[in-house]
Amino acid sequence: MKTINKIILSLLVILSGWISANAQVDIITIDQFKDLAKANKELVILDGSKGKTYDRAHVQNAINVNHNDLYKDGDVSGVVKPVEDLAAFFGKLGISEKSEIVLYDEGSQKYSSRLYWILKYIGAENVKILHNDENEWKKARVMLTAQPPKARKPVTFTPTVNEAIYASTDYVSENIKNPEVIVVDVRTPEEYSGETAVSGDKKGHIPGSVNMDYVEVETETGAFKSKEDLMALAEKYGLSPDKEVIFLCKTSVRGAVAYVAFKNILGYENVKLYDGACAEWCTVHPLE
Repeated sequence: MKTINKIILSLLVILSGWISANAQVDIITIDQFKDLAKANKELVILDGSKGKTYDRAHVQNAINVNHNDLYKDGDVSGVVKPVEDLAAFFGKLGISEKSEIVLYDEGSQKYSSRLYWILKYIGAENVKILHNDENEWKKARVMLTAQPPKARKPVTFTPTVNEAIYASTDYVSENIKNPEVIVVDVRTPEEYSGETAVSGDKKGHIPGSVNMDYVEVETETGAFKSKEDLMALAEKYGLSPDKEVIFLCKTSVRGAVAYVAFKNILGYENVKLYDGACAEWCTVHPLE
């Protein structure tokens, strides 16, 4: 028994080291943000908050980007536009694939995470998320304003599609029974069980998916949980870095929060976001 316990402990240590070594550094603190802004006068700051929130007050020089402007028109909401259209959108804002970009939102992490995934999907090379930890923000002195920033000169954003982080409806359908792939639905338990409808009379979840409410990756103040807490969460739901993990919700806004947490804090290399999510799935496949 002691030998088995030692083996398990050794494996946990190895796994912890693997996660630490592979974790990315795309989530930054308020102090790191202040250093970046001081060092790079061309730093692009994107505020993903809703318009009224942005209009009341935002970080100086921040550009407001509504994630809804990045989706296709049509019956299925929340599906991103073609890559070329997304690149043109950001290019008009003066953002290229090589721009240094910092994202933040009103504190939910939802909109900054969705923008992060979209930018990484189209090949942005240097994107950071400003961690909205309420306690850190209260201590820091960041210049806020209600004035819109001076428009940046339009540039060309040359996209490079990052297929490794994208999952389509066909891909999810083909891999839902694959033992090496775990599909994680981060909607509420009520949505997952069908108590709340996805659309019209469409209720339930993708067969074979695991339910993990996205709020479980955050603290009560809206900050991302620590690596240790997220490791415990992953163990609770049977997620591990040696498997491919696909996150989804209704329109992949909440799914993006889980994606960022597992990709950046835990360092999972094989993580995807199902862009169409339940909203698209239920138009072509049954829910359970």
